[in-house]
Amino acid sequence: MSKRGGFPGMGGFGGMNINNLMKQAKKMQEDLEKSQAEIAVKEFDATAGGGAVSVKVSGEKVVKEIIIKPEVVDPDDVEMLQDLILTCVNEALKKADSAQAASMGKFNIPGIM
Repeated sequence: MSKRGGFPGMGGFGGMNINNLMKQAKKMQEDLEKSQAEIAVKEFDATAGGGAVSVKVSGEKVVKEIIIKPEVVDPDDVEMLQDLILTCVNEALKKADSAQAASMGKFNIPGIM
């Protein structure tokens, strides 16, 4: 019978070294935080209406800039301008989401993304 307790020959956790496991977890957390920080400072652009409207968002999903060309502003067709802006903002946010998903996907942690 083993003097250390537990099951003989198991070496604790089926032979895994808990210190190595903790080091790997810490490294993964640091890498994850670094990836999140890199995405946060990136900017994602989208355009709609052949460039009539353009939007820039940050990786933190903050709208940084909206540019509307004057020729697209028609007081008789405000709905079209609203649709262009919505399309543009949503596309830029999708790009930010995709970049974040791609960045987090390399960590292969169930339940994260």
